[in-house]
Amino acid sequence: MRVALMILLGLVIGIIGTANVMSTLAARNPMPKAVMATMNYHMDALSQALKSKQCAAIGIQHHLERVQSTATDIAPTFGIPDQPFTDAATLLQTRVTQALQSSPADCPALAAAVKSVGEACKSCHDKYR
Repeated sequence: MRVALMILLGLVIGIIGTANVMSTLAARNPMPKAVMATMNYHMDALSQALKSKQCAAIGIQHHLERVQSTATDIAPTFGIPDQPFTDAATLLQTRVTQALQSSPADCPALAAAVKSVGEACKSCHDKYR
């Protein structure tokens, strides 16, 4: 009887502990995931434009502007104090700014811009993801 009571007590403590941990995990900051989802959405839109060979300058400009806007949120949102992380975020911002300044108006220019920005994204993801 004593053993069954101890097992039951252990299960109850385990369930309470699990509920507390799950509650804490659910309360985490959703902003980093939202920033990455937004970046992914706009980069996918640019990739789809390339695949479908519909590289209209207006649509490209819109998505590149959104990527640039979102890229400026990366360092403060993630709050990682490492200098390499900050450097990677700055590199991404630089590459997106360069892509915007080049104003890609056709698919080959867009492909070069997307490749450059994608490499900046990949370099950070390889280290921190």
